[in-house]
Amino acid sequence: MKKVGFVSLGCPKNLVDSEVMMGTLAQNGYEITNSADEADTVVVNTCGFIESAKQESIDAILEATALKAAGKASRVIVAGCLVERYRDDLIKELPEVDAFIGTSQVSEILKAADEKFDARKLTLKPIGNKTATYLYDEYAPRMRATQSHTAFIKIAEGCDRPCAFCSIPSMRGSFRSRRFGSIIEEARDLAKQGVKEVVLIAQDSSRYGEDLGEVDLLADLIRALGEIDELEWVRVMYAYPTHISDAFLAAIAETDKAVKYLDMPLQHASRNVLKLMKRGGTRESLEKLIARVRAHVPGIAIRTTFITGFPGETDADFEELIKFVQNCRFDNVGVFTYSDEEGTPAYDLPDKVDPKIAAKRRNILMKQQAKISRELGRAKVGETYKVIFEGLSQESDLLFQGRLEGQTQEIDGYILINDMPEKFDPQIGAIYDVRITEAHDYDLIGAIVPEALTK
Repeated sequence: MKKVGFVSLGCPKNLVDSEVMMGTLAQNGYEITNSADEADTVVVNTCGFIESAKQESIDAILEATALKAAGKASRVIVAGCLVERYRDDLIKELPEVDAFIGTSQVSEILKAADEKFDARKLTLKPIGNKTATYLYDEYAPRMRATQSHTAFIKIAEGCDRPCAFCSIPSMRGSFRSRRFGSIIEEARDLAKQGVKEVVLIAQDSSRYGEDLGEVDLLADLIRALGEIDELEWVRVMYAYPTHISDAFLAAIAETDKAVKYLDMPLQHASRNVLKLMKRGGTRESLEKLIARVRAHVPGIAIRTTFITGFPGETDADFEELIKFVQNCRFDNVGVFTYSDEEGTPAYDLPDKVDPKIAAKRRNILMKQQAKISRELGRAKVGETYKVIFEGLSQESDLLFQGRLEGQTQEIDGYILINDMPEKFDPQIGAIYDVRITEAHDYDLIGAIVPEALTK
């Protein structure tokens, strides 16, 4: 039996593609291994979003080809976004790679893995912005790489947004939604496998169903998923700020299993920078949006991301961003420095910001957010929250860990559990009441409440 090792890089959307490829191979007699050193075939599913991600992908490819050169692997396959973006260059520069498959060719993994097939002859077309059609469905086999109790569900593919810094449309194609029933069936199947939390993802989740002629279909989807008995939590990520409808917020507020959490990348708050980014809006309009979200869903945790050092960002623009973050007091924030990506509108913009200044601004913003997160965490001390249990902590074998509704796996912080009832056998994926006892910058410390276990 041929062994295939996977290296999956980038975002959760890319991870789902890897899971489908692994499932397809496993269903057809291949053995999937966690160790590339043990594999006959190594698959590197790449990210091509920003410079650091591209470099990580190249490094992973070179490590895989080194295994082949050393006789440890006989075949190397490169997949994903980097292939879509730099196909011709990769084929030219990496003759030792046996196959290249793009984001629209996930279903071609069997051909690529077949040693009798000359996979370099696979047709690869630049998908541009309109031609991609690939969407996985409920029938696609998946071998999940997440913990057993949680799973991502990709509800749409591609993006039509004109954001000046982003190359995703050129790598993933136009926005296209999966069928409503397909998503529900996949969720039901995952629930039967023991999944307790489903995380809905797309390049632009808030637009789900618009291309099908539907309005507020995401709200309907949340409510329908909330009716699946075995599921406990339904989470939405990657919502676009201009598409946060009242119906969507009402679905989160009124569906018991919908976690009170919103991931909504804002990227900036300055009118000047938002205009240059081709996103529009102002600090004032975004503050009104945040207030509306919190009014509709009391207690909701809001996560967002920002970019520092975008071309044309002045000291005044950055100060406005700082004040915006101070005022809004987000629960979780990620900050990236601008990456100058060829083929994007921002690449040709004047007034580039020195990378050192961009990095300095990022550090200032992250320090400000750490202070806010610490204050928000300390306000939770003494309170009791529902926590999904995840087993031993990644930090120490002496601690357990879990997550609040306001924490997404591998992205936000954790709650570290240092106390639980004697002889209690906690189950991964179960939800327990945990009393918060300490707060750090991003993580919390807590104890499982014994009296809640007897209810």
